[in-house]
Amino acid sequence: MAIKVGIPRALLYYRLYPFWKTFFNSLGIEVVVSDKTTKKLLKEGLKYVPDEACLSIKVAFGHVKDLIGKVDYLFLPRLVSLERGTYICPKFIGFPDMIRSAFDNLPPVIDTSFNLRRRPSNLFLPMCRIGRIFKKSFLSIHQAYKKALEEESKYLSSLRKGNLLPEVLSSWEENPPPLLNTHLKSKSGGELRIALVGHPYNLYDFFVNLNIIKKLENLGARVITPEMVSPLAIKKETDKIPQEVYWSLGREIVGASFYLIESGSIDGLVHLGSFGCGPDSFLRELIADKIRKYPEIAYLSLILDEHSGEAGLVTRLEAFIDLIERRKAKVRS
Repeated sequence: MAIKVGIPRALLYYRLYPFWKTFFNSLGIEVVVSDKTTKKLLKEGLKYVPDEACLSIKVAFGHVKDLIGKVDYLFLPRLVSLERGTYICPKFIGFPDMIRSAFDNLPPVIDTSFNLRRRPSNLFLPMCRIGRIFKKSFLSIHQAYKKALEEESKYLSSLRKGNLLPEVLSSWEENPPPLLNTHLKSKSGGELRIALVGHPYNLYDFFVNLNIIKKLENLGARVITPEMVSPLAIKKETDKIPQEVYWSLGREIVGASFYLIESGSIDGLVHLGSFGCGPDSFLRELIADKIRKYPEIAYLSLILDEHSGEAGLVTRLEAFIDLIERRKAKVRS
């Protein structure tokens, strides 16, 4: 019977799951993902999480709890840095330790460190350490690693073509995943173009964000996300910023926001943050300062927590879209 490795449906799952799944599956290891976020799952996590944790960590605790008893190993990589010159949020770095201190009945935890801040070419080394845990040969690990990179490239390429991440990722959650080498038609349509920016675990967990993408689409918006902007365009924008943005995801959020604002391709921008997130408060101010120079673009900042209500969100989104439509009507007249 295949060994089962559990991956929480939280944090960087939305960005790295295709890579992780391909790597483990290529080594003959079954990947088990926690259930989608629900009120019950979140409540379970809240029983164990430290009080000072942000919403994203609270959700992640619930997903870990959901996997206990279902898998042979828990995959909780210690994410320090995933690209040169940047860091991941400190709570990601300490996440495996937080989990160990909170739960008594954990299966073995794979907490291999990923620190590419100085040597971005060394991704294979931590993947090799993971493969050796399961007594796999160097050759099989290398082949699994190469295949994982190839499939990740297809995944990211599909996102760059303008496909919304949930559409692409849902096909990866099938078993086995199809080859993503065709252009998927996005369901996001409408004449209003709204940039929705934020950390992926806020943008794509539909329970956490109260299904904001669907709500914007229902209001006639075409939703654009950071994954649709090329890394080169993001880098060009972040290089202009006098303040150094050290967080990998923060650089992407700011760079994509600035590019979309300057390109004149959007009617409005929504920044989605979570309560208790330090980086979000900094990023929110950078984006707000930038967009003040472009009065034709509407801006809305939303902060999520476990008490966020759907009625309040709908009211704010309706007012936001109404503002944009009135502006466009005034320009036409």
